Amino acid sequence: MAVNSFRPSKFVDHEIVDNQNKVVGHIRVKPSGILWSPKNGKDWYGVSLANFAEYLEKNGKKVSK
Repeated sequence: MAVNSFRPSKFVDHEIVDNQNKVVGHIRVKPSGILWSPKNGKDWYGVSLANFAEYLEKNGKKVSK
């Protein structure tokens, strides 16, 4: 007998909003990288996870979880 399972998501999208709850852009997290699209943008700008991690380690602020 076959066992059914959930298919993993290929990506996760998040809307980025300002303090007035207006959309300013979108973030898409994929296994291969992070993508950004400005509000009403048709284009996506991406960076690999390795480059994203390197950037944050150099420029990010250390925070606790």
